[in-house]
Amino acid sequence: MITEFGHFALILALVMALAQTVLPLVGAQKGWGNWMAAAEPAATAQLVFLVFAFAALTWGFVASDFSLRLVTLNSHTDKPLLYKITGVWGNHEGSLLLWCVILALYAAMAAWFGGNLTPSLRARVLGVQGAVSVAFLSFLIFTSNPFLRLASPPLNGEDLNPLLQDPGLAFHPPFLYLGYVGLSMSFSFAVAALIEGRVDAAWGRWVRPWTLAAWLFLTVGIALGSWWAYYELGWGGFWFWDPVENASFMPWLIAAALLHSAIVVEKREALKNWTILLAILAFGFSLIGAFIVRSGVLTSVHAFANDPERGVYLLIITGVFMGGALTLYAARAGSMQAKGVFGLASRETALIANNVLLAVAAFVVFVGTVWPLVAELVWDRKLSVGPPFFNAAFTPFMVALAAILPIGAMMPWKRARMGRVMQPLWGVLALSVALGGFVWVVQTGGAMLAPVAAVLASWLILGALAELWTRTRRADGIGGQLRRLRNLPRADWGKAVAHAGFGVTLFGIGAMTAWTVEDIRVAKIGEPFEVAGYTVELRDVRRAAGPNYTATRAAIAIGRDGRQVALLHPEKRVYPVARMPTTEAAIDGGITRDLYVVIGDPQDGGGWAVRTFVKPFANWIWAGAIVMALGGVLSLSDRRHRVAAGARSARRTTVPAE
Repeated sequence: MITEFGHFALILALVMALAQTVLPLVGAQKGWGNWMAAAEPAATAQLVFLVFAFAALTWGFVASDFSLRLVTLNSHTDKPLLYKITGVWGNHEGSLLLWCVILALYAAMAAWFGGNLTPSLRARVLGVQGAVSVAFLSFLIFTSNPFLRLASPPLNGEDLNPLLQDPGLAFHPPFLYLGYVGLSMSFSFAVAALIEGRVDAAWGRWVRPWTLAAWLFLTVGIALGSWWAYYELGWGGFWFWDPVENASFMPWLIAAALLHSAIVVEKREALKNWTILLAILAFGFSLIGAFIVRSGVLTSVHAFANDPERGVYLLIITGVFMGGALTLYAARAGSMQAKGVFGLASRETALIANNVLLAVAAFVVFVGTVWPLVAELVWDRKLSVGPPFFNAAFTPFMVALAAILPIGAMMPWKRARMGRVMQPLWGVLALSVALGGFVWVVQTGGAMLAPVAAVLASWLILGALAELWTRTRRADGIGGQLRRLRNLPRADWGKAVAHAGFGVTLFGIGAMTAWTVEDIRVAKIGEPFEVAGYTVELRDVRRAAGPNYTATRAAIAIGRDGRQVALLHPEKRVYPVARMPTTEAAIDGGITRDLYVVIGDPQDGGGWAVRTFVKPFANWIWAGAIVMALGGVLSLSDRRHRVAAGARSARRTTVPAE
């Protein structure tokens, strides 16, 4: 009965989404206050109904209700409780329901905390957000209903994909969706501003917290996915330029550009057209990502749906919203005139360069991702675009971005003198180059990847510190400067922390890529071998049983200088219900290196296939992502974002439609 109520709640949520779309948009157009006010209760009611539906589906998974088709296909009584719960979103239908819940959550938050918005803009934002909910709820109910019943329920289910039965993948999708779907708010603000024909400093300040929240969640979600791929797939890598990885990375790049361009709109009322376009494209790339994951047009280890009919529906959704928004953008672009005038050397110019680099980098990833599909459709040729293309085409833009960030952060608005800007950075540059030289000497020459990464990382981290120090330097000594540092706005601290986190991640990527040592061999029990100065010995291989799997578990001792450093237990698991094997790497993590071992199959001549990696500074990649996310949290907690509409004052300047 609970599931029937859940199904009914989905239908009621669609009704509320329709009301949230029609009433406020018509009310804003006609100036009817009561109709505009209807958006808030409609958004709240839609969220309540969707949360109930999601709870009902979760109950079906926890209680192992195999009369539900979705539970039968994605659960099993022997599965641990954590994975019964996460099985709710480990499939197409359940994840789409989670998508709709998050859409409604963002709309409800805009309704609850958007009191400082002008009534017409607030109504239009909620109306556009409601329209997005209508599209996805219709998709869910009519093509992907999670509450379908089976006429003859089986005694047990078919289990969840074993690759998804992992803590990293348990939390990766919710964070990713909070980012993906969060960009719908930036889209709604952009379309609402286009309908009103007004983009001003207050709009730039309003859109920034929503974009920042989406970027923050995307950062965490991408980092969790990368971490999962690193330790779960057994390949030893952190990024494979897989189509689904790219699907989350493209909106992250565009969202980062949007964050920076919105600052220019807020501070200088410039880049209005460009910022609106980025807000549209950011959500557009989220929709493209949903299409890639769910349509089956591109092969990916991450994709969990392969249904061309659903892919067509998603293409229609993307076409309607992107086509409509871009048409409206073309009609209104002439009315959004920039007011700020700035010189070639200025913070505005640095932010434009930042935006261009991020946008072009996203375009490069997009081309590499869809080119195999285009080649097959147009020339009937099977092509593969792999890491060599992405590494060669993408890396230069990130190097250039890292090079300009500290300089741009030091520049004043409107006009800058480069000699004065660089004065506190010369020492930073010299120290960064010296650290790069030290890395090159330590690695005794060779490839320049790690030394260049060290230079860029030092430049970003020390540059962020130099900017904070320079901004607070006065004549009253260190004590006064420390007090001013403590009293700096959190957004300033957040920017510095995020830039430093980017530097940490860059160094981790460079060091791990350049210095990883890999050894693949047939190892026999009791016969040690050497890998990069470590002694590796396979001591034992035995059978083991888990709650819903059987495993071949090895005991591998790793020593150095006559003492044991770690005893690792890699596994090769088989899930009998899903009839699928998985590889579970064993990792001894550290600040400066990971020891990473994988057990393979037994060999005919005796012994076992063993893969051993020594991965320097691997954890710096995810530590940097955590630091970037922390920077986002600091910025989001700034009081200026919570009272964003305080910019709307008697002197508020607007640009009406012509």
